[in-house]
Amino acid sequence: MSAELFLGLMSGTSMDGIDCALVEITDTKLRLRDFICHPLPATLKRELQNLTQQYQLHWQQLGDADIAIGQLFAATVQALLVKNKLPPSAISAIGSHGQTLWHQPTPTPAGHRFTWQLGDPNTIAYRTGITTIADFRRHDMAAGGQGAPLVPAFHVAQFASSATTRVVLNLGGIANITIMQPGQKPFGYDTGPANIVMNAWCQQQRGTDYDAEGHWAASGQVQQGLLAALLQDPYFTCPHPKSTGAEHFNLHWLAQHAGTTLHALPAHDVQATLLELTALSIAQAIQQHCRAGEIVVCGGGSHNKQLLQRLQIALPTFALTTTAALGLAADAVEATAFAWFAQQTLQGKQIDFTPFTGANKAVIAGGIYRV
Repeated sequence: MSAELFLGLMSGTSMDGIDCALVEITDTKLRLRDFICHPLPATLKRELQNLTQQYQLHWQQLGDADIAIGQLFAATVQALLVKNKLPPSAISAIGSHGQTLWHQPTPTPAGHRFTWQLGDPNTIAYRTGITTIADFRRHDMAAGGQGAPLVPAFHVAQFASSATTRVVLNLGGIANITIMQPGQKPFGYDTGPANIVMNAWCQQQRGTDYDAEGHWAASGQVQQGLLAALLQDPYFTCPHPKSTGAEHFNLHWLAQHAGTTLHALPAHDVQATLLELTALSIAQAIQQHCRAGEIVVCGGGSHNKQLLQRLQIALPTFALTTTAALGLAADAVEATAFAWFAQQTLQGKQIDFTPFTGANKAVIAGGIYRV
C-alpha cells in the first residue's frame, strides 16, 4: 500500500493562528509528519474579530478578508513545504477548513441556515499549485446538517476503542465532544464555550490574547451568582445535534447575562467564573451520556492547566489525558482531520457526519478546486 501526502489547514474561532499539518496516509494508517502554526498578523486578526461582531458588512470588507486569508493559508502551506524540502507535486491535496466568519445553524427569518468560511480555495490552489478541497461546512448544510462539528467523524476513525468508553474533548474557541462507547453508535456535538469568551475577556481586561495556563483565572474566585446566570442560557439544555460559535458566545452575551454587576466584579473573578462555566458545561454534557471512562483532550485548551484541573474535579470517574497519549499531538488534531477529509474526498469516499451534525446521509465532503 503506497502512502500519499496530504495537507490539512485549520483556523478556529480562537483565531490564534493557522494550523497546517503534513500527513502521510495509506488505506490503513495515518501518520503526522510535521505540523506548524502560522500566527495571524495582529491587524488582520483585529479585522476578523470586528467582522464577526457585525451584522452588516460592506462587500469590499468581505472580499478583502476572503482573499487575505486565502493568501495567508497558501503562504502557510509554502512555509511547511520549504521546511520539509518538498515540491508541491509531492502533495496529493490540501484540505482547508477556512476561517469561520459567521455560523448560522438555526433558521434566519427567511427560513435559511448558512455558514460562512473565509479563505478563498481558488487562491490557495493557484498559489500553492496543489488541488484544494474546501467548503466542508456548507456542503454538510446542503445535506441537512448543521455544518459543525465535523471533526468528530475523524475522532471516531482515529481514536475509537472497542474496549472502553472514550470521549474526545476538543477545547478550541468552542468545546465539542465525541462520545464513543463499545457496542453503541458514536455521536458528538458542541457543548458551548471553551476558550472563546475567556480569551475575549482577557483581551479586553489585560490586552493579552489568552490566559496562559489559566494562571489569571486561578488567582480569582468563582462568582456563583454569575455562574448560575450564565448556565441559564438555553443552549446548554438544547438537545443535540447542535453547534454554536462566536455569534452566540461573546462579550455581548456575557454582559447580557451578567447585567449591571459585571464591571463591579474583580476582573480575575470573572475570568475564574468563565473557566468554571467551561468546565461545568462540558462535565454536565458528558455525564448525560456516560458515567466513567477516558477523556482524551485536544485543541489549544489542552494547555490550560487550570481548566484541566477543574475538569478532572468535575469528572472524578474519568481518566483525563490528551491525544498525545494516543499518538497525535493535541494541537494538530483538527488540521490532521482536514488532511484526512481531503484524502477521503479525493478517493470518492463518503464521510458520515450524520451522528454529529444531523445531516440526512453520508456524503462525499467538500468541493474540489483543481490546479
